[in-house]
Amino acid sequence: MKLIIRILLGIGAGVVIGLVANEWVARLMVTISDLIGSFIFFMVPLIILFFITAGIAGLGKGGGKLLGFTVGISYLSTILAGLLAVTVAMFVIPTLGIGAEGVASPSELERFVDFELEPIFGVLTALTLAFVLGIGIAATGASTFKRVMEEGQGIIELIIRKAIIPLLPFYIAGVLAEMSYDGTVFETLGVFGIVLLLAISMHLFWLVIQYSVAGVVNGANPFRLLKSMLPAYITALGTMSSAATIPVTVSSVKKNNIRDSIADFVVPLCANIHLSGSTITIVTAATAVMYVTPGLDFPGFVGTIPVILMLGVIMIAAPGVPGGAVIAATGILSSMLDFNEAAIALMIAIYLAQDSFGTATNVTGDGAIALIVNGVKKD
Repeated sequence: MKLIIRILLGIGAGVVIGLVANEWVARLMVTISDLIGSFIFFMVPLIILFFITAGIAGLGKGGGKLLGFTVGISYLSTILAGLLAVTVAMFVIPTLGIGAEGVASPSELERFVDFELEPIFGVLTALTLAFVLGIGIAATGASTFKRVMEEGQGIIELIIRKAIIPLLPFYIAGVLAEMSYDGTVFETLGVFGIVLLLAISMHLFWLVIQYSVAGVVNGANPFRLLKSMLPAYITALGTMSSAATIPVTVSSVKKNNIRDSIADFVVPLCANIHLSGSTITIVTAATAVMYVTPGLDFPGFVGTIPVILMLGVIMIAAPGVPGGAVIAATGILSSMLDFNEAAIALMIAIYLAQDSFGTATNVTGDGAIALIVNGVKKD
């Protein structure tokens, strides 16, 4: 919750500074924002490389059909959640008067320092390399290389916790200060509350769908199953981390009379690979941002499908820290949807404002996946 407060303070500070600042102060703010943004985009391929490689390598060669079925169901849930989000967003958002008409593109204020920190490699290169290395490590049992990737994952997670996350409010403040200075901020922020309400509504709707399927598979009342998961949902609202909520999630899942072996296996795995709530928010916010940002065009339902498919994979790189999913997703948004810095900053702000609800949906959905696996895998 402290992060949400800092993000909101960053938004408010950026708007106020942009309204009252002279050109020199505005240039300083956007210079700071550019420096932070350059560092964030430099880190994205490294986040993808180390987290996905370590995640795939950690699956190992064991697990067999149970592992494959769990991964498949988790990915299917994430993708279907994304398709639900884009379907609702593309029909609802245009009816709410959200659009780029009359919103001028912000002028480019001259930065005091032009500092370009180029990523080591591109997002798709990082993703491909992560799959090659992860599968190779799992297949060969290369324990030394696996340990290197896991230690690299720990280093990257430390950087996210201690550097990137604390810097995000300043990054957002700088971008919004430029928009405010140019007079474009209020039209853009009009999307904020609408997207939050829309995303949270879809979170709850998706949980009902997941537990309805789980109820059919297990011959149980879906709302009774969902009620048992309330402790996990509430805990995730506070922790904003699927990983930190694992013990409560496992305990809640076991209350639904599933085998301990299934709960102990599925929940920790899904905490890293099942991100339906995060996908709903990112897809909804991205759709709204494309409607409100001059120069960005919504590619339509079919054009959004490849983005959703990639998000389902790339967010395996989302670490157990607040904001990890959207940081990992920025590479896809910029490379596949042509998001500029202002659009990325707005995405991050919208996402982090509801991060606790997205995480709670991810965690509660993990319980539904465990129930489905329990009902299908009888032996």
